[in-house]
Amino acid sequence: MSNENNWALSMHQIECCNCSHGCGCQFGGFPDTEDGSCEALLGFSIIKGHLDELDLSGLKMVFAAMWPKAIHEGNGKGALFIDRTATAEQVTALATIMSGQVGGMPVEAIAATFTEFDGPILTDIEMNTDEKRASFSIKGIAEVQQMPLINPVTGEEQEVHITFPNGGFMWDDGNIGNSSLMSIIHGNINFNHAGKFSAKAIANWSN
Repeated sequence: MSNENNWALSMHQIECCNCSHGCGCQFGGFPDTEDGSCEALLGFSIIKGHLDELDLSGLKMVFAAMWPKAIHEGNGKGALFIDRTATAEQVTALATIMSGQVGGMPVEAIAATFTEFDGPILTDIEMNTDEKRASFSIKGIAEVQQMPLINPVTGEEQEVHITFPNGGFMWDDGNIGNSSLMSIIHGNINFNHAGKFSAKAIANWSN
């Protein structure tokens, strides 16, 4: 990759999906849902980022997706929402990166799995990057609230991590929790999966 279209993003990633705790996709590549589908909401708060000389630090975005089967089997529907504090140039840069047009993992692989995609959609995004109770919302469209896993015997909060020592697909170390809220209504993307898998992580992506 030449210096042109060089990008890197270090982000808080707030992830929820319709898998059980642990998420089968993390280990075997296939969802553990009853119908085999994968439906996910991800919030990103960029700690530090750039596309070429353009600074992307401090921006927020939400990524919504539905796949009828495993992600790699394709035929997905997706949408990208970007907080309206971004400039037109920053919106274009984030959309270019997230659509996989300038390469880099995991976006390059994920982008190829969609047959329908909406966005970038400029909107107001509220986001809280707390390690145990991260949340994000788009008024009237999407809402996510993460909570710690609770020990069923003692009622105490449990700290559980999934760690990939050699590097994971999306992140290397995720603080695993439970989604007390996880819903979206936007066009053909419509689901509600409270009480399922959630992870809070630092994601470092680049090309």
